[in-house]
Amino acid sequence: MARLTRAQRRQQTRARLLDAAGQVFARRGFHAATVDEVADAAGYTKGAVYSNFANKDELFLALLDQRLAAQLQQVEALYAIESSEELVAAMRGRTEQEFAAARDFGVLMVEFSLYAMRNPAAQAELADRYRQLRGRLAELIAKRYARHQSSPPMPPEHLAALALATDAGLFLQYSAEPGALPWELHADAMIRLLEPS
Repeated sequence: MARLTRAQRRQQTRARLLDAAGQVFARRGFHAATVDEVADAAGYTKGAVYSNFANKDELFLALLDQRLAAQLQQVEALYAIESSEELVAAMRGRTEQEFAAARDFGVLMVEFSLYAMRNPAAQAELADRYRQLRGRLAELIAKRYARHQSSPPMPPEHLAALALATDAGLFLQYSAEPGALPWELHADAMIRLLEPS
């Protein structure tokens, strides 16, 4: 069995720390979780955390980057579906179980967003990620409209911002009042916002 290089070991350590951080943050919340707990859960010392991440904020933001990359891959796969009918069916295929799986991180995002509102450094980092996310979504929206030889009803950047706002707002309502709104509402809202008519 080949020995890992130093870069590979560092990458492996970082991945284990991020996995542990996801579990600890989900269980304890952003504020209550400690770097010590993350290190313990990953099987490392606190020094291993600080050799990979400057602080707890940076650890959370790295976890957020991981989640956003995965979500963008899902959106890109959906937007690669040519037929509007197939896209609608795929988006409506989201289930309550998928929401439940994503709920813990959604709650963390709400908590971190509130924290960032009072912390300029965290706010700048979060704003940067929103800009990148809106930009990538806007590119996908513009390409989809172009493929359908149609013009979007407003700038793609604005449609992307509305899609993110709708996603976040429905998440809060689904969480506060489970069962009050149909799960298909999310897909239907996204289709109305993002799909050329």
